Amino acid sequence: MNICKRITICLIALSLFVLPVSASPIRIKDLVEFDGVRGNDLVGYGLVVGLNGTGDGIRNAPFTEEIMSNILERLGVNITGEQFRPKNVAAVFVTASLPPFARTGGQIDVTVSAIGDAKSLLGGTLVMTPLNAADGQIYAVAQGTIIAGGASAEGVAAGVVQGVPTSGVIPSGARVEREIEFEFASLDTLRLALREPDFTTAGRIEEAINKTYGRPVAIMLDSGTVRISVDAANARSAAHAVGRIENILVEPERKARVVVDQRSGTIVMGQEVRISRVAVSQGNLTLRVEEVPLALQPNPFAAGETIVLPRTNASIEEEPGTGLAEVPSGTSLSEVIAGLNALGVSPRDMIDILKSIKAAGALHAEFVVR
Repeated sequence: MNICKRITICLIALSLFVLPVSASPIRIKDLVEFDGVRGNDLVGYGLVVGLNGTGDGIRNAPFTEEIMSNILERLGVNITGEQFRPKNVAAVFVTASLPPFARTGGQIDVTVSAIGDAKSLLGGTLVMTPLNAADGQIYAVAQGTIIAGGASAEGVAAGVVQGVPTSGVIPSGARVEREIEFEFASLDTLRLALREPDFTTAGRIEEAINKTYGRPVAIMLDSGTVRISVDAANARSAAHAVGRIENILVEPERKARVVVDQRSGTIVMGQEVRISRVAVSQGNLTLRVEEVPLALQPNPFAAGETIVLPRTNASIEEEPGTGLAEVPSGTSLSEVIAGLNALGVSPRDMIDILKSIKAAGALHAEFVVR
């Protein structure tokens, strides 16, 4: 049985068991971002103490000595003219995300990362560090014991490191000191920003919201925005309107897309991907050059030298591939992949075949290669 017949049988057999599956309804809160409901990034520069000799080398990280001097002077310790070379301190960057509507006194998680030549932050304690937003204002203060995500050990001639011991987290390690000034309840209109802009999905969200209220409350502005009138919804506030609409189920429309990861050979595709009528031929060509020198010895008791004659064996081998297989029009990509898998095509070769099909204009989907 030739390759073309085999792949056709595989595709026909597969079509008997694969049924079209419609997209599952998704909550609106999982499809959109509500205008004004967002977090804010915070960053700070601090000092970690209590390390077991794995801190920064002061000569290689002079900024560590500077911040340590500033902290000691604020605490009333005069170190002017003093020289100290501790190995249990490290300069770090502290990052966090201030969640929406965070209130004064609330606690948030922080991430601590070494910026000098410290070998490990295991067992260290972050000294009180202010966290600033993009406007330069302090919104939180971080302090606490670091939980590092790695381990390290070192001997005289060798060492071993597992994970990343120079980075860690402090759960609930920062306390909110300033609130973001934003009155969400006073909004007259709400804008819903789709995470995956699509006119069909935006239209379905508009229709679902208006159907829930029984009157025109929402209007689609573009493929990525739906506007809702709080007054038309007769809601007491914008928060009440969001609470009513965020759990409405909508069936999203996804763009046909194929994502390929060349490093791992992973291929991910959507059910909307289709392939036009195309013929595929794939095979491997192997060139081999082997040196087999021949040594000639002189006769016994004869004067002479050993002579080495060069001898080269060169060959070209073409491994059998998938042959010339014709794919009928309208075939889904999942069926083609299943057929190629049945023929024993490797993931690497499968990626090359998909690239060629896309270059031929027969793959009707967005092709993303990573």
